[in-house]
Amino acid sequence: MPKSSNNANPRAAADVPKTGTKSSANTRAKTEPAKTKRSSATGASTPATNRRRAPFTVAGHQVTAGRRMRIELPIGNLMSGTPVALPLIVVHGKHDGPVVWMSAAIHGDEICGVEIIRQVLDQINAPSLHGTIIAAPVVNVHGFNTNDRYLPDRRDLNRCFPGSSRGSLASRIASLFMTEVVSRSDIGIDLHTGSDLRTNLPQIRCDIDHAPTLAIARVFGAPIVVDARLRDGSLRQAAVEAGKVSLLFEGGEASRFDPAAIAVGVAGVIRSLNHLGLTDLPVPVADAPLFSRQTWWSRASRSGIVHLDARLGDQVTKGDRLAAIYDPFGKVLGEVKSKYDGVVLGHTQAPLVNRGDAISHVARIMAEPPTPGWAVPGSIDGEEAVS
Repeated sequence: MPKSSNNANPRAAADVPKTGTKSSANTRAKTEPAKTKRSSATGASTPATNRRRAPFTVAGHQVTAGRRMRIELPIGNLMSGTPVALPLIVVHGKHDGPVVWMSAAIHGDEICGVEIIRQVLDQINAPSLHGTIIAAPVVNVHGFNTNDRYLPDRRDLNRCFPGSSRGSLASRIASLFMTEVVSRSDIGIDLHTGSDLRTNLPQIRCDIDHAPTLAIARVFGAPIVVDARLRDGSLRQAAVEAGKVSLLFEGGEASRFDPAAIAVGVAGVIRSLNHLGLTDLPVPVADAPLFSRQTWWSRASRSGIVHLDARLGDQVTKGDRLAAIYDPFGKVLGEVKSKYDGVVLGHTQAPLVNRGDAISHVARIMAEPPTPGWAVPGSIDGEEAVS
């Protein structure tokens, strides 16, 4: 992995691949106590010196060591002339360490990640931080302000990376984010929810064949880790191609807070920061996650009113009824059944469906935990694009 381009991180990003070392998170007590040393999993221990850490520079702003600063990256103006900016919160620790970005609301109506970042930052103490955190709680500012997944031109920002400074509005925002955030970071955690009246079980999507990525995915502690292909134009694809370790968290649904998904996200981010040596925060120890390389959406066989039989996290076997479709008078029109054994990863929240609508998302569980290799990132899922 190449080093972060910002000279404010003299600790080499080459430390980061050491995250492939097996984490001891699941062998600790019920809660992780504050550690007296930095995590050995990242080689993060640094001899004590009197050297003052250099400032961290973003968009011409300098954040001194041990400080927190809010920075606004200008995007442009609304048609009324009102300026629009992408907000960042930079926490620059006094001690050397990796640079980690957290991003949310790339889809403007996916707001659970905004709350996850708020709760994580509320626990971060800049003077004791080993490394730097760049938090972007609202990447799609336009969509966030209108509760819309997309930008005003109806483009999906998460299909426009790495972007261009001379392209569309979405392409310009993507380029700005890559230049000012991703290029200065070593590792990223991008926070999402379900879309279009769908809800998701808290999960990590990543390349489980890449050892450093798999190590952090295990530590995060989501109920399931899905081996997900890189989608053209996504932030994760652009980040991986830039040599960064990148995780995508999914949990809950759009346009509302899901307390359970938010709690999993907050704990997972803190576990990841502890594992990377940035923090020593107490956090509950998570159960070992399940792993899946294949998922599939089952679809409505008829139009009508849907009643779900299987909810998030339920284990199902091949042939189990996931949902039934009724007409307004109570007559059963059709059933939706599971194609194989697995766990319900997501489902629709819409009571009314048309024939062919996605109803339930089931993940086939791997019999054995994955053994990471160094394959080309991205295996192919069933119908990940639907989620």
